[in-house]
Amino acid sequence: MADPSRPHPYQPGAVSLFFVAKAGVFAAAFWIWLLVLVLRTASATGLQVLAATGAITTTLVGVVLGARMALQHSAAVRHAEVKKLLVDISWNAFAAAGNAESTGKVVPFPTAPGDGHRPGIDRVSVLDGGARDRSDRRR
Repeated sequence: MADPSRPHPYQPGAVSLFFVAKAGVFAAAFWIWLLVLVLRTASATGLQVLAATGAITTTLVGVVLGARMALQHSAAVRHAEVKKLLVDISWNAFAAAGNAESTGKVVPFPTAPGDGHRPGIDRVSVLDGGARDRSDRRR
């Protein structure tokens, strides 16, 4: 059974399923109506065209709504996995910062040199102000 303390990710539910089922019921009704009309008459009538149009349209609507519901479900599952991964990454980084003296399983993120960084020249923090030794200034 799922852990009740963990929130469940959003997943399309009853409303989406209701519309998919409703489209399926209407499609089945139109297909049955078309079948009855075709078996009763020999020539094509306006009612047969109406029934065929309704059957095709409601079938397509049901397929599109079903595909949309499936895509929403898979996107919700992927989103929940990404959120869980981000929480795990941040927790591991937090734990690594607390255990900096010991070797851990956490690999630190690589840092790239910033804009304008030249090798051999140290950067000074703005908060340091004039705390640098003035003897190492270049003239």
